[in-house]
Amino acid sequence: MSPKPNRPQHVFVVDRTERLSPHMVRVHLGGPAFADFVSGADPARIAATDRYVKLLLARPGLGLEPPYDLDELRAALPKEDRPARRTYTVRSIDHAAGTIAIDFVVHGDDGLAGPWAAAARPGDRLALSGPGGGYAPSTDTSVTHVLLGDDSALPAIGSALEALPDAATGVALVEVAGPADEQPIAHPAGVDLRWLHRDATGAEPGTLLLEAARSLPRPSRPVQVFAHGERTAVKAIRRLLQDDWGLEKSELSLSAYWALGRAEDRFQEEKREPIGVIFEE
Repeated sequence: MSPKPNRPQHVFVVDRTERLSPHMVRVHLGGPAFADFVSGADPARIAATDRYVKLLLARPGLGLEPPYDLDELRAALPKEDRPARRTYTVRSIDHAAGTIAIDFVVHGDDGLAGPWAAAARPGDRLALSGPGGGYAPSTDTSVTHVLLGDDSALPAIGSALEALPDAATGVALVEVAGPADEQPIAHPAGVDLRWLHRDATGAEPGTLLLEAARSLPRPSRPVQVFAHGERTAVKAIRRLLQDDWGLEKSELSLSAYWALGRAEDRFQEEKREPIGVIFEE
């Protein structure tokens, strides 16, 4: 199988970083790439609250600097030494400052993107492509919003909550490690934001989110659902929403952002296999 065509790369520069919680770092990226990133994107994707980008991250110590000639690197390096793609939500876009913000879940030295974000300093460069995305909460106040996710979906859920009209109603369930991982997020008074703390129970990721989702009453009004996170939990939530609540696929934005026990590259490969399918035919 021939490799996919290379996507255009935007090389951003780290402006500053913020430690949001023990397990999340926000990196603000700017520089000359911002203008091309915004002007060249589909306006609907820029407006989406789940807008995402594909980061290109090189292994430390190899001396690789963006932008990357991926064709040349494929010919010269083994797969494990080439820049790896990682998908991340753009938490916000600041047009006045000319920056985008990306939130990274950090667990020590685990993974590639988290350690990069934890060590990032002003002036560091990061190559990315995109944006993609397709979800934005309805502004119709007759719609009940249901937002479900874990730490990985927190940036997209936070962006959606901040985009809701003041009169919006609904519920947002967010599973995180513990109280220190909660974040102050502006949201309408009619939207109930609930934090679920898994470390206190020893539960595997996604377990508390699924239990809490099952306890929700099926809204009597039109529903718009955003549910993203660990794959096993998302698949079970899909069955709940379609089989028990009777919702149509058009009312749902569902996808897995990761899978317990799977490295990122294997998780991406499984998206093309039966185990990675969220919606059954």
